[in-house]
Amino acid sequence: MTNKKPPHILVVDDEVFNLKIIEEYLSYENYRISTAENGLIAWNMLSSDPYDYDIILLDRMMPEMNGMEVLRKIKTHPILQYCPVIFQTAKISKNNILEGLNAGALYYLTKPFEEDMLLSVIKTACRDRAQQNQLLSELEKAQNATSLMQTAYFEFQSLNDVHALASLLSYAYPEPKKIVMGLYELLINAVEHGNLGISYDEKSELNKLGKWEKEIANRLNTPENQHKFASVEFEKNDEVIRVTISDSGDGFNCSPYMDFDPLRIMDNHGRGIAMANKLSFTAVEYNEKGNVVYGYFKLPQEES
Repeated sequence: MTNKKPPHILVVDDEVFNLKIIEEYLSYENYRISTAENGLIAWNMLSSDPYDYDIILLDRMMPEMNGMEVLRKIKTHPILQYCPVIFQTAKISKNNILEGLNAGALYYLTKPFEEDMLLSVIKTACRDRAQQNQLLSELEKAQNATSLMQTAYFEFQSLNDVHALASLLSYAYPEPKKIVMGLYELLINAVEHGNLGISYDEKSELNKLGKWEKEIANRLNTPENQHKFASVEFEKNDEVIRVTISDSGDGFNCSPYMDFDPLRIMDNHGRGIAMANKLSFTAVEYNEKGNVVYGYFKLPQEES
């Protein structure tokens, strides 16, 4: 059995000194590192071998082709669009931050950043990438007959359940790859925050320590959680697909998480609901309590 390759990170920065510092920070971890000194070089590397890269650490201000130009090209590429991008920049105005997040950057690091912060964000991005690859792989194995599904009801409890459901349900949509990560994020939120009560701050620390999945497994095995299930109801008509995801938790105030928030740019998570709302579904809405979420996807209509 062949060993899995370590994650491949492309670091893009026009300052050679910055490249060397980042390489040194990452050298103690199990990563493959490539570097590019401007956006044009980076794009040529990415487009020539799009399957080879797992994470892109991208500087914003560069000659030849700036970071925003590279990001827009990445997000329109059929393969590279799924590769997580971490924006690094000294431009920290709210508008600049929102521009990067809305263009598809999943993480943001403002210069100068600390080694611990860089490693924490990289670790989380690599885990997200691994989950994404698993989902996309499972998506390719899913049965196309799912697209014929009109109504369905499922109960789920674990990370494995979430992966299976996200892949299965995504094939009922006209663009499965667009919906799968947003659906995954809503499902996982029902498990980790809803049923298991993992708080925002707790998840930040668990991600930093690389113990998020282990903590979920531990909590699932406790007597108070062994019989807790979340549910998802699927409904489809000629105009819209709606999923209703319910958990047994106390709920939460969803409003701060519905959009990309510059105040949380340095956090190693907290973008999942916004990503589902802005990039996957037509609309995402929570009930007043915050333990039921509705994901709406408007179906394209044929012209008469």
